[in-house]
Amino acid sequence: MKTNFSFLMLACLFFYACISNQKKTDTTVDKPEVKEEPTINLVERGEYLVDLGGCHHCHSPKIMTEQGPIPDPKRLLSGHPADEVLAPFDKETAKHYMLFTPGLTSFTGPWGTSFAANLTPDATGIGTWTEEQFFKSLREGKHKGLEGSRMVLPPMPWQDFAKLTDEDIKSIFAYLKTQKPIENVVSAPLPPIMQE
Repeated sequence: MKTNFSFLMLACLFFYACISNQKKTDTTVDKPEVKEEPTINLVERGEYLVDLGGCHHCHSPKIMTEQGPIPDPKRLLSGHPADEVLAPFDKETAKHYMLFTPGLTSFTGPWGTSFAANLTPDATGIGTWTEEQFFKSLREGKHKGLEGSRMVLPPMPWQDFAKLTDEDIKSIFAYLKTQKPIENVVSAPLPPIMQE
């Protein structure tokens, strides 16, 4: 009987040791490795969004190449050139179409003629703008991001840019503020051609 009791005690201790070891194993299970996303700084993200958003299509004057017009690397994002005179065009045809200049920085349509803004950090561009003004311009379509100002004119798709996240807008602004300042006073818009 003493042997049976000793055997039973030994079995209980063995069982307890197995359960204790099992609990330790369960609580020390390797956690799956969490992969951290690479951090992209605001300026890099802004450059990506400016390129993706096609900002150079309208805001950068062009030079002509064998492949067609490309952004002029000396005047990136400086808007419609102040010294560029609009060529005469058939006003009757313009009543029924939208016209773009060869540099794609001036646009004529039912709203009149609009000119791509200077987005460089020069005082003639966005150099004096606050981030709040930039948000108001993209989110509400306010010219220069100022309360009470006119609306941003076509073809600027501010309604699409309004859908960007706050971080995306901050990134674009941060990138634009790092660009080469280019002095270029962009013309004020012209009124629409009157229908006869």
